[in-house]
Amino acid sequence: MDAVVYAFALAALAWVLVAGREITERHPVWRWYLTGYPSMAIRVVTTWRKVCQVNDLTVSYQPARRVLGDLVVRGEALRGVAPRLGLPRPVPGGVRVRVRLRPGQTPAPFLQAADALAHAWRAHAVRVDSPERGVVTLTASASDPLAAPHEASGQPAVLLSVVLGLLETGGVWRVDFRRVPHWLIVGATRSGKSTLLARLVAQLAPQRVALVGIDCKGGMELALFADRLTVLATTRRQAVEVLGELVNEIQRRMYLCRAAGARSIWDLEDEARPVPVVVLVDELAELYLTNGSREERAEAEQCSTYLLRLAQLGAALGVYLVIAGQRVGSDLGPGVTALRAQLGGRVCHRVNDPGTAEMALGDLHKDAVAVAQSIRTDEQGVAVTVADSGGWVRGRTYLTTPDDARKATLEHADRTPRLPLLALAKERGDRGEER
Repeated sequence: MDAVVYAFALAALAWVLVAGREITERHPVWRWYLTGYPSMAIRVVTTWRKVCQVNDLTVSYQPARRVLGDLVVRGEALRGVAPRLGLPRPVPGGVRVRVRLRPGQTPAPFLQAADALAHAWRAHAVRVDSPERGVVTLTASASDPLAAPHEASGQPAVLLSVVLGLLETGGVWRVDFRRVPHWLIVGATRSGKSTLLARLVAQLAPQRVALVGIDCKGGMELALFADRLTVLATTRRQAVEVLGELVNEIQRRMYLCRAAGARSIWDLEDEARPVPVVVLVDELAELYLTNGSREERAEAEQCSTYLLRLAQLGAALGVYLVIAGQRVGSDLGPGVTALRAQLGGRVCHRVNDPGTAEMALGDLHKDAVAVAQSIRTDEQGVAVTVADSGGWVRGRTYLTTPDDARKATLEHADRTPRLPLLALAKERGDRGEER
């Protein structure tokens, strides 16, 4: 009898091990909900008071002064009260808990204590948000959700909408130009900026969209996708002519909409609607830096003016900007700061100087600047971007090599819209350089 029971116990143990391995491989989210979440939730609840006391997250309603005889003694009141902790709720790969602050508390100490909370809860990281006054939301991730993002299949194709990668929340990192029309993308060498641009081109290639490239580094980056680009400007002189013609195109679209009584090209009938244009500018600094000569300064000012006009008027008229650069700072001129104000979409990879991170995120989310500067060199493709909720979030681009993007552009080269006036503008730029 004992041998039978022992055999059944071994069989049951083997089944549990096999089933656990299958669940881990095929359904990792289920495994987290069944085993990871309960243990982390227990750690959060049981360590909360002690963690708050150690990290100065408590408040005390005892007076800070005591009268001892004829003396008034000042000191820090003991027996602090921890803020009210809500019920830890499971999220994919982590735990989220809502904390209601005590009177007089602010979210700042919780931001400083994020690492201590992560260690106490044995989490990879703890994200601190304040969705409303008097409330802090703590999201603890059991592991790095951006370590190895895998692209989900079957993503629906939507005009002017591209899937870039994965967000740390577990959601899809999607850029919709009709919702957020203009984007600023910054990142140092080997930070993932080029991969993001390649992904962007590969996703837009199958769509009925005109792609205009401006790469004043001689076309070293964007020339790989020339088969799908309507026009490619590789010098500043060419860029001036192409951007100027795009401004003229906006004026023509204005007259078209006004004649039809429409407020944007999207209010026009399909057959009358002009093709949308996405302008890709790689290395913005090349358009602004000059050697001090009058001619180069004039070209830089023209580029600045044209880009600002496109950013101000292009959204409703189907012209969208993607501005990328390794270093983007106010030292490039006042035109850069004015342009930045029109670029509502922001993506900041690892950067070499704090000024670029400040330029990309500082006017929207001050706390995101420090997060962007903490991105390590081995985290290629990781970036801080604006979130749908109005805040910020970390994301990682799906790996898209230049060869992958080039194959996509070759495959869909027949979809390239022809805009003859832009080609003529580039030719004018060529002739100007010859003179």
